[in-house]
Amino acid sequence: MTVDKLSGSLELVGTGASVAVARAFVRGTLGLGHPALDDVTLLVSELTTNAVLHSDSRDGGPVSITLLECDQAIRLTVRDAGSDSRPRVSGDLCGEGGRGLFLVEEISQRWGVDEDETGRVVWCEVKV
Repeated sequence: MTVDKLSGSLELVGTGASVAVARAFVRGTLGLGHPALDDVTLLVSELTTNAVLHSDSRDGGPVSITLLECDQAIRLTVRDAGSDSRPRVSGDLCGEGGRGLFLVEEISQRWGVDEDETGRVVWCEVKV
């Protein structure tokens, strides 16, 4: 992976207020004219929401966001403390929730989940 132009990271706490901070971080890092801005902003919102609602980082635990521009794509990673369940795409698109990873799957070029003893990283790449 070759890092081209930009990179940035942000440390947050697992609260609902962190979602807006994550969106502002993406806007500030990519800039308002960036061609992937809307997609990456939506995806950081979905992944950060998942981290603060469904991981062991909820209630004030650590959540970190990283952006890298590499190989003509923006790579977004959201790290949290993990949980007993693994993130998965919901099969019920008409349900009350669970569509966040569906959006990640549809919008990103590729995505995945990595876990180790320190927590979980959900990552995605959006083509520029």
